[in-house]
Amino acid sequence: MALKLKVPTLNSPEAAQELKETILTSEPDAKVDIDTDAQTVTVEAKASEETFKQLIVAAGHKIVGV
Repeated sequence: MALKLKVPTLNSPEAAQELKETILTSEPDAKVDIDTDAQTVTVEAKASEETFKQLIVAAGHKIVGV
């Protein structure tokens, strides 16, 4: 099941790439799609939703309800 999170601090392709690399470092098998225009992160992986929220916040981003 895909997890979709609204991340309003994603404001550049560079920030998106850094976040993607952070997620993939922790969960190498994850499928990560980041849309900087919509400021969303969609992740498909076995890890829990909480794991990805913690990774995103640890990378310096904020999450709001989708």
